[in-house]
Amino acid sequence: MRLRKLGCKRGIHSLRAQLTLANVALLALGIVAATAVSVMGMRYYLLDQIDSELAQTRTSLGSSQLTMDTINGLADLAIVRDKFLQQDAGRSRPDQIITVVDERGDPIALGHLAPSDVQSELADTVTDPRALAADTEPHDIRVRGDAYRATATRLSDGSYILLATSTEAVHKGIGKAVRLDLAIGSLLLALLACLTMFSVRRRMRPLEDMVETSSAIAEGDLTRRVPSSREATLEVEQLRTALNSMLHQVESAYRTRERSATQLRRFVADASHELRTPLSAIRGYLQLYDKGMLQDPDERKRAWGRVMAEADRMGRLVDELLTLARLDQQPELRFRNVDLTRLVRDAAEDLRVQQPGRPISVDADGALLVHADEAGLRQVLGNLVGNVRTHTPADVPVRLGVERSFGAVRLCVADEGPGLAEEDAARVFDRFFRAGGGAGSGLGLAIVQGVVQAHGGRVTVQTAPGEGLAVTVMLPTRA
Repeated sequence: MRLRKLGCKRGIHSLRAQLTLANVALLALGIVAATAVSVMGMRYYLLDQIDSELAQTRTSLGSSQLTMDTINGLADLAIVRDKFLQQDAGRSRPDQIITVVDERGDPIALGHLAPSDVQSELADTVTDPRALAADTEPHDIRVRGDAYRATATRLSDGSYILLATSTEAVHKGIGKAVRLDLAIGSLLLALLACLTMFSVRRRMRPLEDMVETSSAIAEGDLTRRVPSSREATLEVEQLRTALNSMLHQVESAYRTRERSATQLRRFVADASHELRTPLSAIRGYLQLYDKGMLQDPDERKRAWGRVMAEADRMGRLVDELLTLARLDQQPELRFRNVDLTRLVRDAAEDLRVQQPGRPISVDADGALLVHADEAGLRQVLGNLVGNVRTHTPADVPVRLGVERSFGAVRLCVADEGPGLAEEDAARVFDRFFRAGGGAGSGLGLAIVQGVVQAHGGRVTVQTAPGEGLAVTVMLPTRA
């Protein structure tokens, strides 16, 4: 099925992959931002230390009132040689460079020693020692391709001392820190991707169950439901509950439709069968008359009586079918206050007229008003009494009663006839059902149930073989 193929699809377009990529992208941005901030902070701190040392040295030299004569007089001292004269000794990139230049920026020899190559290159790099000395902040320069922070101070005789400290160690340390952060960040990203994939797969298992359930239902298994999950989130659990409720409604609607279709087919078949019997009888008598086979007046009279009887039977059947059709269409009933006690007594009197020898008892004292359609209730009582008259012997007692019961009205018609078996009692409200193939159309109790349900009530039966039949109708006092 299409749903199952979509549910099993994996790739960049799946929600699981998109959530994983989103988490990894957010963490990558966080790592990059944190690394950038830490690198900038470390660089600022280390360069600030170098600038502080240069500023202290510059201040010390500026306040010492040194001149070139003083420096030349101290040229033989070891400390002066280490600072001023041996800048190239043993290394290609000294950590510190100090050189003396004149006002034009040309390097000045110290005693009998000429400036070294590094000192000369520093002097060549600083083209304007006066501007460098005037600026309180050190400048970034490059000597032999290496990075330095440089400053200058003016001596009393007008010459300048250039001071430069290498920052290569700082840049190398920052590079190592960046590589370490990137390595750890990459490891964290890989770990996060794995954890996210595992977590999302576990959290999205209920959604996959929903896809599988939907696919199974699409294939015809209407009983499938989405199982509960111990690790489902609130939103997913709410979705599962709503989906199961919807699936239950779909299954109920489908079962109802199938049952209605089955009932309709059976109803049409039964109606055709019931109508065929009187039509066949009428056609038979008409054919006899047409062929001149009814010569005797008594025979013609008897045939005419049979035709009229079958026509009346067919008319009653059609009327009952029309009544059921109207009830199925939920017609608007004419509700008004009806004295149900009066209707019960009228039905009892009708039965006494039709069967004078039947014992009839009525339990209906005082007026009992119910908001209902009077014609519909008369039809209910008429069908219940007619059912007793048709299916029980004429000497079997019958009892009609009406009373209030828990905010409703309870109407009961009970007889002491042969009763019904359990399987027949379960189908007593089915259309065209006749227990034991008895007389009648089999629509009386079906009409009773339809009218009662149209009033918002319900009807039940209580019976057993040899214990009679009691039909109970519960009606609301207000429709």
